[in-house]
Amino acid sequence: MKRLILIAAASLLALAPAAQADDMPANWTKPTKPYRVVGNIYYVGAEGISSWLITSSEGHVVLDGGPNAETGKLVERNITALGFQLTDVKILINSHAHYDHAGGLAQLKADTGAKLWISRGDAPAMTAGHHIGDNIYGATPMPAARPDRTFGDQTKLKLGEIAMVAHLTPGHTIGCTSWTTAVVEKGRPLNVTFPCSLSVAGNVLVGNKTHRTIVADYRASFAKLRAIPTDVMLPAHEEQGNLLAKRQKQLRGDANAFVDPTELARFVDASEAAFNKELARQQAAGPSR
Repeated sequence: MKRLILIAAASLLALAPAAQADDMPANWTKPTKPYRVVGNIYYVGAEGISSWLITSSEGHVVLDGGPNAETGKLVERNITALGFQLTDVKILINSHAHYDHAGGLAQLKADTGAKLWISRGDAPAMTAGHHIGDNIYGATPMPAARPDRTFGDQTKLKLGEIAMVAHLTPGHTIGCTSWTTAVVEKGRPLNVTFPCSLSVAGNVLVGNKTHRTIVADYRASFAKLRAIPTDVMLPAHEEQGNLLAKRQKQLRGDANAFVDPTELARFVDASEAAFNKELARQQAAGPSR
């Protein structure tokens, strides 16, 4: 029981958007060897914070850049270690504008010359260089980066063989974006979803003045994600999808280590249960002052 409590506490810390740089978990900047997941999708992030490379014959896409310039450089090293050129990275995208996922995008943008796509809801945070929305941790700073394109729900990203769709799933942030794509792995078609985080992570749910629809947005996002057919779920945090364990299974020869058509539904169910519990707690406590 004690071990479970410690694990739960560590998970809550990892999901909090506003842990300052000195307090962030060590694995958020810990280097790890990059690898191919399925199809044309590669893991290029730090051990505990995901960054994804999606490749094509006409250029590549990077999703998320880690918490700071250091992890932006780490992502770059992982890309080149796989044999790809940084100059072939043409588009940068983001799951959400919290520093732990967006802090490295400015560095990646400067070094690759890629265009930065950010949802309209999260563009103000990315431009200002801090989280927007009432949160008990405040407006956590991150390196600012001006988007080259802003977009809305169901926007399609097409680059060579890459075809991705943006699904706005707000709540965790105002412009939280889940991305989907399809790949072929050894002749087998697979639907891949990169879900935006669904945790409360310090968000004010009662009386949120800068995100007034936050509760309705969370609930709509739970429903939207449940409806997306998904064979492979690739989350923003390692522990949200047990990525390290799956990678070890893959190294042992399990070709289906990352394939689980039930995983996204379980992730949403657990997230919704935690949300409902926190909402009830905040409602009992009354509006924040």
